[in-house]
Amino acid sequence: MNNGYLAHLFFNNMKKKNKENIPVQRLLVPGYILQFNQLLTKLSPHLASRFAARLFLTPFRYKLPEREKKMDNESIQEQITIPQTHREIVTYKYGESSKRILLVHGWSGRGTQLSKIAEALLENGYSTISFDAPAHGKAPGSTSMMPYFTESIHHLNKFYGPFEAIIGHSLGGMSALKAISEGASTKKLVLLGTANSITHITKEFARNMKMNDKVAGKMKAYLDNKFKQDMDSYSGAVSAEGVTTPTLVIHDKNDVDVAVSCAYDIDEKLKNSELFITEGLGHRRILGNPEVINKIATFITV
Repeated sequence: MNNGYLAHLFFNNMKKKNKENIPVQRLLVPGYILQFNQLLTKLSPHLASRFAARLFLTPFRYKLPEREKKMDNESIQEQITIPQTHREIVTYKYGESSKRILLVHGWSGRGTQLSKIAEALLENGYSTISFDAPAHGKAPGSTSMMPYFTESIHHLNKFYGPFEAIIGHSLGGMSALKAISEGASTKKLVLLGTANSITHITKEFARNMKMNDKVAGKMKAYLDNKFKQDMDSYSGAVSAEGVTTPTLVIHDKNDVDVAVSCAYDIDEKLKNSELFITEGLGHRRILGNPEVINKIATFITV
């Protein structure tokens, strides 16, 4: 193996590690928007908060990664309308087993985002149902929000559940917790990189967008008024109170998108949970890690 090839591998690995240290929102947003955010924050925090709210509700779409193509090619897909929200989602039915597991992606994700987990579950005799939330993946629309995720879970649980398990990543985990707290039934729940406080999320979002806490506060107040409820009622730890479903909470110490403290807060509120903390995987690579996948499969099958 020559030195040039070794150097190529080294720099590629370093590039991947550096990306894991940058919040996904910062990676996906064009630099000119970040510069505009900084200027608008100085000129008018009020207008900045409105622009931030629009960005906050607009998921980013990206090219289908190579690792997700197998699930995309082999799943049965259907576009359906969720009656409660009048928004469309695209469902993915993967595998033939009657033992079904629901997979819920995170913000700016898609129904194939948990493909490596899905493949392992198929090997263990399960099939999976997943979906592109409104304005995500192949689903139409330009804006979305957590209640759309939650109502999609309720709808799919009604037609395909009760599920052997629900597995949610990031916002998908928050949405699954909220749905279960509202009565959705599942034998087991797995949460990956799941956030806790909506207030904390808006502050982190504002910082990632080169704005400040003042803009974040105004944005949160605007969203509360827009949707006629305190958005903190969707926080992970709030939904976790009273949930008795056996739950596996997985989080990485180096997650720059969702602080690991969220996992401890949620775990503390759950009645029947197990906490599994990893290191060095971040917010995204955790979805394809063999140790994590094995932990999930063991938790569900035992």
